[in-house]
Amino acid sequence: GHQIKNMATIAGNVVTGSPISDLNPLWMCSRAAFVVAGGDPSQQRRVEAKDFFLGYRKVDLRDHEILYQVELPCTRKFEYVQEFKQAHRREDDISIVCAGMRVKFAREGSDWVVEDIALAYGGVAAKTVMATKTQQALVGRKWDRETLLRALELLKEELHIAADAPGGMVEFRRSLIASFFFKFFVRTSLQLVADSEALGPGQKYVSAIQDDEVSAADAYSRPASHGIQLFDHEKGENIVGKAIPHASAKLQVTGEAKYVDDIPLSKNALHAALVLSTKPHAILEAVDPSEALSMPGVVGYYGHEQVQGGNDIGPVIPDEECFASEKVTCVGQVIGLVVAETEQQARDAARKVAVTYKDLPYIMSIEEAIEQDSFYPANWESRVERGDVDACFASEACTHVVEEDMKIGAQDHFYLETNACVVIPQEGDEILTYSSTQAPAKHQRAIAHVLGVPEHKVVCKTKRLGGGFGGKETRAIFINCAAAVPAYDLQRPVRLCLDRDEDMQMTGHRHAFYGKYKVGFNAEGKILAVDLKIYNNGGNSLDLSAAVMQRAVLHADNCYNYPNARFHGRICKTNISSNTAFRGFGGPQGMIVTEAWMDHVARELGVDVESVRHANLYQEGDRIPCGMKLDGFNINRIWTELKESSKFDQRNREVEDFNAKHKYRKRGIAFVPTKFGIAFTLLYFNQGGALVHVYTDGTVLVTHGGVEMGQGLHTKIAQIAAQALKIPAKDVFISETSTDKVPNASPTAASASSDMYGAAVLDACNQLNERLQKYRDELPGASFGEIAMTAHKDRVDLSAHGFYKMPEVGGFGSERPFLYYTYGAACSEVEVDVLTGDYQIHKTDILMDVGNSINPVIDIGQIEGGFMQGIGLMTIEEAVWGDRDHPWVRPGFLHTRGPGTYKIPTANDIPVQMNVSLLQDAPNPHAVASSKAIGEPPLFLGSSVFFAIKNAIYNARKGEGKEGFFPLHSPATPEKIRMSCVDKYTDHGPNYQAKTSV
Repeated sequence: GHQIKNMATIAGNVVTGSPISDLNPLWMCSRAAFVVAGGDPSQQRRVEAKDFFLGYRKVDLRDHEILYQVELPCTRKFEYVQEFKQAHRREDDISIVCAGMRVKFAREGSDWVVEDIALAYGGVAAKTVMATKTQQALVGRKWDRETLLRALELLKEELHIAADAPGGMVEFRRSLIASFFFKFFVRTSLQLVADSEALGPGQKYVSAIQDDEVSAADAYSRPASHGIQLFDHEKGENIVGKAIPHASAKLQVTGEAKYVDDIPLSKNALHAALVLSTKPHAILEAVDPSEALSMPGVVGYYGHEQVQGGNDIGPVIPDEECFASEKVTCVGQVIGLVVAETEQQARDAARKVAVTYKDLPYIMSIEEAIEQDSFYPANWESRVERGDVDACFASEACTHVVEEDMKIGAQDHFYLETNACVVIPQEGDEILTYSSTQAPAKHQRAIAHVLGVPEHKVVCKTKRLGGGFGGKETRAIFINCAAAVPAYDLQRPVRLCLDRDEDMQMTGHRHAFYGKYKVGFNAEGKILAVDLKIYNNGGNSLDLSAAVMQRAVLHADNCYNYPNARFHGRICKTNISSNTAFRGFGGPQGMIVTEAWMDHVARELGVDVESVRHANLYQEGDRIPCGMKLDGFNINRIWTELKESSKFDQRNREVEDFNAKHKYRKRGIAFVPTKFGIAFTLLYFNQGGALVHVYTDGTVLVTHGGVEMGQGLHTKIAQIAAQALKIPAKDVFISETSTDKVPNASPTAASASSDMYGAAVLDACNQLNERLQKYRDELPGASFGEIAMTAHKDRVDLSAHGFYKMPEVGGFGSERPFLYYTYGAACSEVEVDVLTGDYQIHKTDILMDVGNSINPVIDIGQIEGGFMQGIGLMTIEEAVWGDRDHPWVRPGFLHTRGPGTYKIPTANDIPVQMNVSLLQDAPNPHAVASSKAIGEPPLFLGSSVFFAIKNAIYNARKGEGKEGFFPLHSPATPEKIRMSCVDKYTDHGPNYQAKTSV
């Protein structure tokens, strides 16, 4: 967008007239006035702030006027002003509801009464409003509980929010109106008590606030985050195990690192813009690009009729189209593409392509798909079973049975670099493409198919990604294919880079899930039978949804041994953009449902959930439901060590003590384990290749099939190569990933890349070492460069191709779907504001089993980053679609398609204290350098925050006489937190469920 640095002003904020401005309620309640001036400075007029805002983004400012001056009076004695705000995220976020409140007290006889009061609210109407009727009714009244209750009644009547109000969250917003006033009442009561103390006997204000209500006045306070990273690292000559900085860290922090959008274009290069569907499901009656083609700079329009090869594409089955031909099945589906001399010309022209639709019925959510039996074929379902579930439920052993469901919302990848590609025609039929992708080989295949050329004529290169998280494994392919069509036809380079809103609307998310469980157990908390029906929202094409579901059902046991288990997963076919891979790949969604029923079992028995978790843990040598035997099962050791190092029992008691003293601020603590299987569930993906060149100066160039996307893959691979060849790490360089160097590479995904490509590089280095050993023996003390030059002169091949085939695994459906597991656990403690749903994380302790770490600082970075992304998934990030639960959103559109509406964790969402440790003395015999994969496993540990929040809510509900289990769906946003709490000042009830797009 356009640069706005140094242009933001107070006046600019005011005159935008935003109904959710944080400042405007304060101007209005504080008796502020605005001085506006015309062309002549003498032509000024004064408008009180309360009268300045006329409607939605409409203010009392004429065409020739500017806001010249703000008059803000000082507060008077016994006059108090408070501000309030609740947002999706505490920092750098717009308000859901905000308020400014002012009250002035006066003595009347022996009473303190309201002399003047102003209550201004934002986020409850089309403009910031004053509660004038409530204000008038409160003037002259004593500041007591009767006044409090009367004010809450009047506010409910006066500030009514319609059920279909834009922005949704109606009940939550209504509750915040009451909560803010109650907080104001408590705070001012306490202030008045303190300020009236000096007036003498009989003059002091006697507060109506009870001791346990004082916490409602607590102001937000947060110290800077700090923590400890505890690990062992290589202190000797070995390079593997050393804490070496990320290879391109300096380039990235200085802005020198090059990404696809930084590639210089030739003078004849064109820019592309996509023509996208605006309907969730419709027949394409006509597509008319004539107006677009007549615009300046436009070179051409391309649709399905211009595709030279096959228009059918798809990473698993060809159920997608490069360009929609007869109908569209989601908003954001590609209909065509315009190429022009500049990006702006292309975008302007794309908006002028006229598309005529005939609407068809559409399905947006999992629940709608279940109702209408809209699923992908049964051969794409996933099942894992063992024992006799039904017989166990019917037996006397199952003395308790619980049933419930859980929803897990979607999550956007929100990588810093949106999808981008540059396609450059070479001579003849050759095509070179630079793409921001995790799967260059898939791009090569798809582009070859769409253009009708053999794969050996297409080369795809990737230098690095600005984040991927799974979102660039398959959903970048159709974008690259679309750009390749005009590039090949016109024989001119074409650049296509998505804007953020386009990327979020059209490239898919982490799958939303819906799980329905039935669990049988005994009085000791031992779970005997589990029946799970689990669904994901696949979207408008299959993509990787089946593999995501496979991992979900394979992880539905988490770390627990269920003798009788039945996990059945189905993929819902809907009219949203196809959902796709995301860090964890279905595993976190499967595991959070498991932890939900653990919580349910504990509440049913009236015991701590940690005791139920511990009672059901696997032991070494146990088998998981599909039959795989667990060896090196380190969870029990992790459980013991982390429980001691985090001082869990002591902190649990401290949480209980805090909660006993605070009614409106509650703390919660949770301890959650995880295990994550390492391997692709698609068997043939478990292979990797590498190419290692030794140059005569002793430097080494490594190329492998993995893609660097910030995770430190190249750094680890360089360490492996350097140690194998006995050279410094600085002498190893990895330039890019390219399909003409390492063919047919599997996607950089499943956390397996360090294992596969590290082993392949080691294989290549071992070959080179065999060839060079003769010269090492002949030239003792010689440098590696001298050895290489001598071997070269002796006509020795200094290039080697390495390969690795993951042993023992059999893919989904086999007894051994994974080579091994990565284990970990987290203990998190939170504090929740019961009245608003706001929360902060006081402390998190994490212990991860990473085997013998190749690079401990990179592994800890992955643990911390994965944990924070898990917090985002389960507490902050919420995708809102135009579905039947959100009728105020245009049908089929993603409302949260930019940073203004979609929030990811920020620095202030990091735990105040965050301690991360690596399990010591736990080598992994199944992977290179005895290490373990770490990219995805830590993400689920963010659920420790989710369940700590739920623990705090339980305590809040208990204080209001509402004990027992309640369902909490993910993400646990401030709305869900607040609406799960109950109190005597709001009436949403204990069973209210906030809406979630799944």
